[in-house]
Amino acid sequence: MRFGCAISQEQDTLAAADAVIGEIVQSGLQKPDVLFVFLSAAHTAQAEELLQRLGQGLSPRCVIGASAEGVIGGDREVESSAGLAILAGDLGGATVKSFHIGRDDWRRVLSEEDVLIESLGHGGQTRALIGFGDPYSTPLRQLMEKLEEKCPALPLVGGMASSGRSPGENILLREDQVLDQGFVGVTLSGAIDVQTVVSQGCRPVGHPVVVTKAHENVIEQIGGRPALQALQEIVDSMPPEEQKLLRNGLFIGRAIDEYRESWSRGDFLVRNVMGMEQATGGIGITDLVRVGQTVQFHVRDAATAEEDLRLLLEEQQKQDAPAGGLLFNCNGRGTRMFSKPCHDIGATRAIFPNTAIAGFFAAGELGPVGGRNFIHGHTASFALFRPRRD
Repeated sequence: MRFGCAISQEQDTLAAADAVIGEIVQSGLQKPDVLFVFLSAAHTAQAEELLQRLGQGLSPRCVIGASAEGVIGGDREVESSAGLAILAGDLGGATVKSFHIGRDDWRRVLSEEDVLIESLGHGGQTRALIGFGDPYSTPLRQLMEKLEEKCPALPLVGGMASSGRSPGENILLREDQVLDQGFVGVTLSGAIDVQTVVSQGCRPVGHPVVVTKAHENVIEQIGGRPALQALQEIVDSMPPEEQKLLRNGLFIGRAIDEYRESWSRGDFLVRNVMGMEQATGGIGITDLVRVGQTVQFHVRDAATAEEDLRLLLEEQQKQDAPAGGLLFNCNGRGTRMFSKPCHDIGATRAIFPNTAIAGFFAAGELGPVGGRNFIHGHTASFALFRPRRD
């Protein structure tokens, strides 16, 4: 199993294509099994010519991709300017199947028996699903619910296209097609292991508490007291340096597994606190809540995000270095979060200096937490590829 990555900041689309083709050919990868392609808005107008040039230069067996506000490849993150990044992979005997679920397909895929499984090409040896969606035409919540029903152990990793600000402005790539709606992806099967890492960039404060009254996305009571009162007590108990982190926003994590005796990093799905109801003492969040859920407040800043990413990647060092990887970063990270550019790819290359990695800045990152697939914000989500040993 071998991977190669390349990135170009050439303004001219075909010149950028030639640059990345040259890097991949020089690395010795010929006719890769899969080619992941990520392009900025500067290249979307010539996307068809780009695909044709990549096909002529590399003869990939399978191609998927997405347009993005910024792209990632090698040791660089290119934000808000022309960028083209690719990851090419020889899968060493593993199999790959691409798919597109379009606007006219969703009703059948979500309602009819086994249509989703057939569309994905899911089988007994399927290891992971890598997918990219247009946020304006993908019913993502319903898709993930259907995936959990039909393919409960299948990790979904990817991101939502981010180059456009209105419907029709994003593009998705599948084989020789340029699409402006729907969801594209590949299923990876057979002799491949796909490890997922989802760094939510937060750390908990206070202690876990139980929701005792709620409706829709509003937590009304925690432990039998108004939620705001419980929150104020937690804030008052925080040391001054932690209280300062509240300037960056307050977050809340809900435990994925309610039946654990204790929780730690990675056990919570982190969501934004979006408002306070002073009259009722309620707290609104960007998720549905229910009575009985265990939650814990979280804080985030650049240092916390850096620590979280480093610790999660260091866990991966207990195994052989990945042959290749994909990184899907929130478009709120990069230089919007960190003082220096190329932070997340730099931290990754410090752990895995010889691993080929590419990806993009997404308008929502996809990845599993606690064994269940979710869409995230402010997150770095990885798919790391290794040969399967059994």
